[in-house]
Amino acid sequence: MNKIPNRRATRIRRHIRLRTHLEGGPMRPRLAIFRSLHHVYAQLIDDASGRTLAAASTTDADLRKSLKSPSGAEGAAAVGKVVAERALKSGIETVVFDRGGFPYHGRIKALAEAARGAGLKF
Repeated sequence: MNKIPNRRATRIRRHIRLRTHLEGGPMRPRLAIFRSLHHVYAQLIDDASGRTLAAASTTDADLRKSLKSPSGAEGAAAVGKVVAERALKSGIETVVFDRGGFPYHGRIKALAEAARGAGLKF
């Protein structure tokens, strides 16, 4: 058995550890972030009912047209702004931030700061 964990397994362990403390409800949903090698995804999730209330990603058609590169901090900031606008449109002002086990820097930080700048509170 391999004793050296790979990066994905380590991130998933961190995410599970974080999720024991985080829970989103209908009034304050969880802003879940996932970043792949090329894209960034954000969802507002009501954990009580298991529903996604709003979502945005760099794979959205309108964002793809406006972005030079979807994989950078610029793309993550655009996703943060769009998900915050969609949340405010559906009456959600405060969220619980779930960074998905990723370190809070780079694209994750850019998304969070853009969401805060667009009016989302967390």
